[in-house]
Amino acid sequence: MSERGGNLLGEVRRMARTSGAVGGIAARIAGERVFGIKTDQARHAEDLKALLGGLKGPMMKVAQFLSTVPDALPPEYAKQLAELQSNAPPMGWSFVRRRMAGELGPDWESRFQSFSREAVAAASLGQVHRATLPDGREVAVKLQYPDMPSVIEADLRQVKLAMAVYKRMDNAIIQDDIYVELAERFREELDYQREAAHMRLYRLMLADVPDVGVPEPVEAYTTTRLLTMSWLNGRGFHAWMEGNPSQEQRDALAAALFRAWYVPFYRYGVIHGDPHLGNYQVGEAGGLNLLDYGSIRVFPPRFVSGVLELYAAVRDDDEARARHAYDIWGFKDITAEQIAVLNDWARFLYQPLIEDRVRPIQEGEGTEFGREVAQRVHAGLQRTGGVRPPREFVLMDRSAIGLGAVFMRLGARLNWSRLFQETVADYDEARLAARQAEALAAARVPEAR
Repeated sequence: MSERGGNLLGEVRRMARTSGAVGGIAARIAGERVFGIKTDQARHAEDLKALLGGLKGPMMKVAQFLSTVPDALPPEYAKQLAELQSNAPPMGWSFVRRRMAGELGPDWESRFQSFSREAVAAASLGQVHRATLPDGREVAVKLQYPDMPSVIEADLRQVKLAMAVYKRMDNAIIQDDIYVELAERFREELDYQREAAHMRLYRLMLADVPDVGVPEPVEAYTTTRLLTMSWLNGRGFHAWMEGNPSQEQRDALAAALFRAWYVPFYRYGVIHGDPHLGNYQVGEAGGLNLLDYGSIRVFPPRFVSGVLELYAAVRDDDEARARHAYDIWGFKDITAEQIAVLNDWARFLYQPLIEDRVRPIQEGEGTEFGREVAQRVHAGLQRTGGVRPPREFVLMDRSAIGLGAVFMRLGARLNWSRLFQETVADYDEARLAARQAEALAAARVPEAR
């Protein structure tokens, strides 16, 4: 069978596996919301987690993504999908050898002093091997799984179907632009040379930020489907937490996470859109090692100004400034009642940044970050006819939610307001624009598609 025929057959099989899961979600949502039929959503969500967790590729990543967008999916599904990890079987050694030869040439093994036959980590789009270069440098080598472009397109079609069905049942959030943003970001993740450029960008942006480690890409060993980077020693988040770190250690890690995400955003207009626990580790000295740079968003400087405008509106209870902020972001034709509903969510996110005191990231809510507020906002948006969030809003909101959840799991208690003020000190839109252009050029980041 030809390679193209094999790709097509693989795509058909994959769609057969995922279509049943997507159809099951649709049927249960429709049954409950339209006909009032109560179903065991928690049990079905566990089955869905088991199915998708065995897949290589973006369906798992999309599920993780949707689990952090408030009310993109019912809470039972969101809770299970948020816990997805890649447990698909790794590529065997004979296949790895062929793939490496395709990327670096038939003599690729002679270009390494050592290369682990077994994968040391799995990602949604590839697997990681540990190796040593001839000069003694320890490196991580991420090799993309086969047929990922066709896999991405097959999975995105399924996601589009699921979101379309959910939209018919629920008009609170019009998700058309959310899908467009998801699709473009995931297609970009196929390009490991782009990811290497993002890595160079983060090394530049975080060069003066303490307690944050960024690997260095090795250009001569990197292609579109192969990414080689310096090896960083550290422990996974779950393993580190099992060691019962002190409050001081947990607070220090939370502060490093805050700076790793928001120094790039407020000073360069760049954000890491995937605060999933598998994308970083705790370094040997207790700092943060940020490992994955596939999901990176570069924002127009004016969008960043809009974020700060909404902060000021919440701080001063100023409805006119809030409307101005939503206008800057690109919310179209929203009413005063819808602004009041959206401000409920904004107050939740911004309140820790306004109160000049040591506190947890969330007070007086449930065990899931923002869930009760999100449900209240969701009901308000349903009542007022729904809104269409601009696509730039998606990764920004996702980062805030994802980080908030991690801060809760850490039990961190910090003066978030002082961290924020330190980060946005002397903010100026023109200065950010100049700094952003210089950094993107220095890191050789390709333009977004």
